[in-house]
Amino acid sequence: MEIEVIPIKIPDGVNIIAGTSHFIKTVEDLYEALATSSPHLKFGIAFCEASGPTLIRYDGNDEDLTNFAVDVAKKVAAGHFFVVAIKEGYPINVLPKIRNVDEIVNVMVATANPVQFLVVETDQGRAVIGVVDGFKSKGVEGKEDKEHRHKFLRDIGYKK
Repeated sequence: MEIEVIPIKIPDGVNIIAGTSHFIKTVEDLYEALATSSPHLKFGIAFCEASGPTLIRYDGNDEDLTNFAVDVAKKVAAGHFFVVAIKEGYPINVLPKIRNVDEIVNVMVATANPVQFLVVETDQGRAVIGVVDGFKSKGVEGKEDKEHRHKFLRDIGYKK
């Protein structure tokens, strides 16, 4: 058994949320959760069915994001894997709604960084066993780094 590294470069301005789910209605329920989270959110969804015809199911309100999500799902091709691509919002805005979708088993990653999905394949199928999100730490923040973080969070409106 070998681990395959599937690198994904996320387009500028896009965030992804990926994990596992358990039922064909995942796509429709994720669509409803995302559509009701913000009237400005643009998104695409793809879900790898794990039984029956084992198709990649998809939906979204933005064709480019939907195509990107389907492309990621094709590369990963693991049973019950889902990926959501979003613009005009951040994962923090939709993660609670995604986690509340009945079919969601777990969320593995929510990021705009380049990611690598670690996939293992057996004679039965494929599974995502981990995700590399971004890059290795380079050190510990200093005083200026803390000030920058503090200012950034206020500049984008997440802190008062």
